[in-house]
Amino acid sequence: MSAETMAKRKLIATIADEDTVTGLLLAGIGQISNEPGQKGTNFLTVVPGKTTIDEIDEAFDTFTRERNDIAILLINQHIADMIRYKVDGYSNAFPAILEIPSKDHPYDPEKDSILKKVRRLFGE
Repeated sequence: MSAETMAKRKLIATIADEDTVTGLLLAGIGQISNEPGQKGTNFLTVVPGKTTIDEIDEAFDTFTRERNDIAILLINQHIADMIRYKVDGYSNAFPAILEIPSKDHPYDPEKDSILKKVRRLFGE
């Protein structure tokens, strides 16, 4: 990956529940863009009963494949479980995908795709 491509990757994106997205937006990660190839926001708020798995799937694809300005994708672990096949199958270096806990769903290291890959590398 070239230095120019790396320099473009400055944003943190998130797919998370309302409380997590609100906290991250208050911390300053929110971004809205109308530039070609980067239209939209860098976050998806998942509302139980309203947000479909297809919408989560589409946001994941947008943040990991279509946008070249995302360096890190933060996703609540319980939401990553909804699209686990995509999260586990993702192998690119950028954006890095980090699974995070939410207020109502504790972090389970046994489900984390990054930790699974590290364990495989060390033969555990």
